[in-house]
Amino acid sequence: KSDIGLIGLAVMGQNLALNIADHGFPISVYNRTYSKTHAFLEENKHLGDKLRGFEELEDFISSLGKPRKVIMMVQAGTATDLVIESILPFLDQEDVLIDGGNAKWTDTIRRENLLKEKNLHFVGSGVSGGEEGARFGPSLMPGGSMSAWKQIEPIWQAISAKVDPVSGKPIEGARPGKPIVGGVPCSTYIGTDGSGHYVKMVHNGIEYGDMQMICEAYHLMSSVCRLAPFDIGQTFEEWNRGELDSFLVEITADILKQKDPRSDKPFVDLVLDAAGQKGTGKWTSVNALDMGVPAPTIAEAVFARCLSAIKDERVEASKILNGPNCP
Repeated sequence: KSDIGLIGLAVMGQNLALNIADHGFPISVYNRTYSKTHAFLEENKHLGDKLRGFEELEDFISSLGKPRKVIMMVQAGTATDLVIESILPFLDQEDVLIDGGNAKWTDTIRRENLLKEKNLHFVGSGVSGGEEGARFGPSLMPGGSMSAWKQIEPIWQAISAKVDPVSGKPIEGARPGKPIVGGVPCSTYIGTDGSGHYVKMVHNGIEYGDMQMICEAYHLMSSVCRLAPFDIGQTFEEWNRGELDSFLVEITADILKQKDPRSDKPFVDLVLDAAGQKGTGKWTSVNALDMGVPAPTIAEAVFARCLSAIKDERVEASKILNGPNCP
């Protein structure tokens, strides 16, 4: 029997499944379209029985050791509810269902209460680190009952990112089949009532603020100091060697040095200046307003993205309104 199962084989789901298998936990996988499951298995034959795929949902559930543990890596919202509805007939009391998507914390509370009525455990777990993190070590923020956490704790702490216990710096160097050994795991029990997804929401909101501050620093150096993107990239690179050492500053420095091979122009000058968003920054800002908590940096970062997104309106407005004259 497999130690855990995973539903949803988009890139995040695939990478998380491979991460789990690399740490020695046999895993079963299922996807709504079996062709994706089959292709995933073919690409990873070397894992043998550590990675098994199934075409039928009932067979997938039957392949798991009891109490069963199932991770859902599907789109937040209606898709998550549909997966829960489809899987419920095959689950037994004390089984654990885990939502690793970017769910709204109030939805997680609703789902947790629904499954509690059926004597099932529901864990809403934030998963941070993107595709690379899912493959080699994400930051995990699990919320649910303590008994559910105890069931998934060995897996969650094994697959999560690790930091040096003294410096607090991330331990890097993981590669396929060679996970990080040792270090302090970036995963701990958060609490009940959707708290795992709530923490992930606030985490994302803080990241919105960080990214907007980086954007404004770039804007000042570009529009006021008249520095070229490459030179600004060098400045960010220098900052990354000091107190501002971080992933976001590091990738900003790298991006600003990239050029389009066809035009030889900086990539940043060719990218459409219209940002998107998935909603977590907005949820953080709205919740802060509801609770009377000042979070202006996060809220203004959301508004900046909203303004950025209305590209056509900004172009039309620029024909009517005179903007500031930069020195």
